[in-house]
Amino acid sequence: MTGSITIGVSSCLLGEHVRYDGGHKHNRYITDTLGQHFRFLPVCPEVGCGLPTPRESMRLEGDPANPRLVTGRSRIDLTEQMREYCRAKVKELEKEDLCGFIFKKDSPSSGLFRVKVYNNGAAAKNGSGLFAAAVARHFPLLPLEEEGRLNDPLLRENFIERVFSYRRWKDFLASGPTLGRLVEFHTAHKLLMMAHSPEAYRSMGALVAHGNELPLPELFSRYEELFMKGLTLQATNRKNTNVLQHMMGYFKKQLSPEEKAELLEVIGQYHDGLTPLLVPLTLLRHYVRKYDQLYLQGQVYLSPHPSQLMLRNHV
Repeated sequence: MTGSITIGVSSCLLGEHVRYDGGHKHNRYITDTLGQHFRFLPVCPEVGCGLPTPRESMRLEGDPANPRLVTGRSRIDLTEQMREYCRAKVKELEKEDLCGFIFKKDSPSSGLFRVKVYNNGAAAKNGSGLFAAAVARHFPLLPLEEEGRLNDPLLRENFIERVFSYRRWKDFLASGPTLGRLVEFHTAHKLLMMAHSPEAYRSMGALVAHGNELPLPELFSRYEELFMKGLTLQATNRKNTNVLQHMMGYFKKQLSPEEKAELLEVIGQYHDGLTPLLVPLTLLRHYVRKYDQLYLQGQVYLSPHPSQLMLRNHV
């Protein structure tokens, strides 16, 4: 359904007893906080590919770029069984309108980053779980993350911002898109993209400017790739400060010298890591409303995700 936000989640993180030892790894932030905004699609590749619970533990072995999945004690190679499941599952997931996926870290099936791969008895953290790798290959623009990395406020904000951005893009595609409406979408996302990647924003602008030279499906496909890849770059203090100063420029005729000084001070405090982004943004939002600044009212940057998630409250 257009407007709803579905994300895939490793089943054990939702409290399901599917781990090799019969346990779970219930993550309260995912279920209690994100659960108020997202619909979850649970996936456990081990159970999905026909393995029992509980079961023998497994590990990745061999070439990190193309590892084997092998049981620890009985040395049974489950690679092809898991790969067959992955091939079928990613096709199935195409129908689910996914806007993101949260994987279980360190898992030989679902770990996304730095999963142990054993070679001659020694383990190096340089692999990806077979299912996570299959999802990343099949959905190259889908926002992906591991639950452990959601403890980092910058990584958490970046992932969730990408999820909401992907939903807005999918809604745009579902609503009879035209070149004119792409210009509107692009305009609304200007400041958000500037905070992540001014280079990507310039490339997107050039693409839109020459949009009438391309068939619409190709135009939208190329724009989507620039949009989602640009958002993977983190919004830094420096880039956010540039955006805040850019916004301040819209009020140079309205603000008194005292108001300008106060706004510059809070932007400077944010830049120096003394206050969260929320502080200068709250003051700017006040001026957007007070002076009815229509261009800034339409900027997604002012509210790219629900304020209840408090993603801009960290220093």
